Amino acid sequence: MNSADVLADGFGRVRETVHEAVKGLTAEQLATRLDDKANTVAWLVWHLTRIQDDHVSEVADTEQVWTEQGWYDRFGLPFSASATGYGHRAKDVDAVRVPAKLLLGYHDAVHERTADFVRGLRDSDLDAVVDETWTPPVTLGVRLVSVISDDLQHAGQAAFIRGVLRRR
Repeated sequence: MNSADVLADGFGRVRETVHEAVKGLTAEQLATRLDDKANTVAWLVWHLTRIQDDHVSEVADTEQVWTEQGWYDRFGLPFSASATGYGHRAKDVDAVRVPAKLLLGYHDAVHERTADFVRGLRDSDLDAVVDETWTPPVTLGVRLVSVISDDLQHAGQAAFIRGVLRRR
């Protein structure tokens, strides 16, 4: 197993966790909040997928799946095409009301693009600096592990919410 295989496995685990969190939930359940300020499963999955799409497309120097494949139009959300969920408030979380099929379709499309990108990486590629605005500068390897970490945290939150909803 090389670094590309490890990264592909990590992103695969994100996909598995997302599918487990969303599977069988209705659009109403996907949009349910546990309290007035909590995120919903729908928003969490949309957000983690947007972050993966945004960050991976930037380092791969490709257009985001969100706009390239028409997902922005299909979702019909009241946000700009560049929105990823950073800085969203309760009303923005409430706006993400979409069916599971749409959420998973977008996530799977992003996952495929990500998997194709990481499978083509060599170990030496991971040392390339991709963001000099941080100290120390961020390498490709660090950026990709950061995306996996962030995505898994949000997918875990979505899975927790799913568990609470299924017990109600």
